[in-house]
Amino acid sequence: MERAALDRLQQTIDREVKERFPEGAVRQVQLLQYGDDPVVEPGEVRVRVLIPRDYRAGDKDWAHENMSRIVEFRRELAERLPEVSGLEVVAEEPDGHTPRLYVGGGGWMRTDRGELTAVMARLGPEDLHTLDALISAGVAANRSESVRWALARIRERPAFAKLAEWVDGLDELKAEF
Repeated sequence: MERAALDRLQQTIDREVKERFPEGAVRQVQLLQYGDDPVVEPGEVRVRVLIPRDYRAGDKDWAHENMSRIVEFRRELAERLPEVSGLEVVAEEPDGHTPRLYVGGGGWMRTDRGELTAVMARLGPEDLHTLDALISAGVAANRSESVRWALARIRERPAFAKLAEWVDGLDELKAEF
């Protein structure tokens, strides 16, 4: 997305958040594009709502108090701003752990930030059979490990190195515009 369009989108979302949430409930709103965070896929724009680590409203935590607001916000984003592919709420806890609450079409999903990024894929019977064969053969313990194993084999191929260089070159060209 072009910088000017991204800036306009940021202003729109900032205004929406100020109107929708109580003062102090949101510390910052970020728009993320591919390359800003591993969870953002090419072509996506994701909204990240950062909440204060010490935010509490009585005995209720942020998610409980603001769940209806955030789900409604996600629904309206999807209707009015189709370029926004996702919404997540991030709060740093006192122990330094940073849980994420991802808000998709089906509601909330808590994810934990780490070195691995969760990816959901819909696979057909042949693909499932392939993954399950890797598990049965002892190559991997589960389907997630099977996918990581297969991706590692692809990265080992010389053609992939050329492809990765080509993609990196495209990123450099885009940055020049």
